[in-house]
Amino acid sequence: MRKSPRPQAGRATELTESAWAIVLFCVACGAVAGALLPLLARLLLALPWAPLEGPAELLTSVPEPALTLGTTAVGVLGGLLLGFTAAHESLTVRVRDTHVTLAVRDSVQDFARGEIAVFFRDGKQLVLLGPDSLELAREHCGLNWRRLADALTAHGYSWAEEDPHRAAFRRWVPGTPGLPPGADALLRARAQARTEEGGAEDARELRRELLALGVVVRDEDRRQYVRVVRGEGRG
Repeated sequence: MRKSPRPQAGRATELTESAWAIVLFCVACGAVAGALLPLLARLLLALPWAPLEGPAELLTSVPEPALTLGTTAVGVLGGLLLGFTAAHESLTVRVRDTHVTLAVRDSVQDFARGEIAVFFRDGKQLVLLGPDSLELAREHCGLNWRRLADALTAHGYSWAEEDPHRAAFRRWVPGTPGLPPGADALLRARAQARTEEGGAEDARELRRELLALGVVVRDEDRRQYVRVVRGEGRG
């Protein structure tokens, strides 16, 4: 097992995604997509039947090189907008011996060492559990996982490669027995929110309400899995 060098006492370790790297990556992807759009339109028109035939004909009626330059410019602008949005929503983790700070969007969360039991990775999300095994935080994370794990363990925090309580989860279906009163209705509402455009924030809020009842939720594709922490709900 590899051990990380212990940081100097009192000093913080900060891990953050490069905003410029995120923006440049999105711009590059947008430019490539825009440059390929005229070619895709011509390929669609060559088929015996193609969806969006009208828009494809309209697009290819623009002469070159104006067509490719125009679609590339639109792709760059779209990539720029996406890049700034992604940079704004990227996660920053500041680790000290006494506490850990998670900063994302306009939210900053501080957790004292005594509140923290373990950090782990769940797909592309960083999850923090408290001593009662309830989730304190769950955030999308684009940081280098090895560097993050090393930074946390160097400051004395526990890191697990997967949820230590994973075996306790069971798939939720409407009417699942053994849930606290009100949990089933919240899970129904959350399942609906996850299928709606713009429903991500509603799903996050419903997750917090379920945690208040002592129910931890893990998502897998369109399915919800639940773990009940008996008598440990947060008020």
